[in-house]
Amino acid sequence: MTNEPVVELPEAEYRRVWDRFCAEFAFRPSVYATKWPAIKEPVASLTWSLAALDDDPDYERFDRLVEVVEQGMTACVPPRDRLFALDWQHASFRFSPHLVGGPGQERWPLSPYPDGDYYIYLTEDFLTGSFGHPGEHSLCLFGQALLDTVAAQVDEILGVPIRRSGRATAHQ
Repeated sequence: MTNEPVVELPEAEYRRVWDRFCAEFAFRPSVYATKWPAIKEPVASLTWSLAALDDDPDYERFDRLVEVVEQGMTACVPPRDRLFALDWQHASFRFSPHLVGGPGQERWPLSPYPDGDYYIYLTEDFLTGSFGHPGEHSLCLFGQALLDTVAAQVDEILGVPIRRSGRATAHQ
């Protein structure tokens, strides 16, 4: 394995990671609302609408959301571990969250915000991560440690979650 902080997944690993993600999360991309959510959301998960970012002219909430998710994901992995950054049907990456995003460092690959594509961050064991859905305009965060770290802050930024553990909330 390379010591580079961000590495594009070679084709064989890209296929292996995506095949595992599709199998474990029952990923079913669709533009049709009747087919959403696009994954089987884990038991320890919260999903928020990103609509609160629609009226954010200076991108303050957007920037804060990205910062909170990146810091939360970093806190959930030991310093030598890596994360996957998956972009559906595009280049995907393996990266060291402790070695990116700071002054003089490479930026995080992708974003938790689904800017026209499904963007996914995953720990190597697939137990913790984020799933950004561009059609639903939503963000699902999963893994109890991540939720314990960031859920209150994400609530402040985006409001009440629309789903908990894959089930619609009363506030929807």
